[in-house]
Amino acid sequence: MLNIVLVNPEIPFNTGNIGRSCVATNTRLHLVGKLGFKIASKEIRRSGLDYWPNLDYRRYETWESFLEAEKPAAEKMFFLSTKGKKSYWDAVFPPDAFLIFGAESCGLPKEFYERYKDRLFTIPMTGPVRSLNLSSSAAIVLFEALRQNRLN
Repeated sequence: MLNIVLVNPEIPFNTGNIGRSCVATNTRLHLVGKLGFKIASKEIRRSGLDYWPNLDYRRYETWESFLEAEKPAAEKMFFLSTKGKKSYWDAVFPPDAFLIFGAESCGLPKEFYERYKDRLFTIPMTGPVRSLNLSSSAAIVLFEALRQNRLN
């Protein structure tokens, strides 16, 4: 099973949209760190529609508690950031990959950029934008991982 990991997500509509994509693709969602919303908020339910009860999600207070619980191998973790030097097009995603995204306003925690520098990937962009919307980015990378593994 593929996994999407959101570290410190801030916007409930993005998380709701990502949750909906996870339900559609049998992907597990991991919510890590400080959330900018309550899981039961109407905004997250509205964007996830009536699919939210079908979502396979897990909640972790800290990154370390996520690592301790899930024990993801380093080669299965893919950190997506505008600061990544490698394109996600060049990544080889295993069927149980962890696709890891940071907060909408500031990306991944600063220490991740050094700690996981060999696992940083980006979505190539040629237009004059700094980044794509979080839910769009998650869907782009998720469907590439699904395509590679021909899942669903």
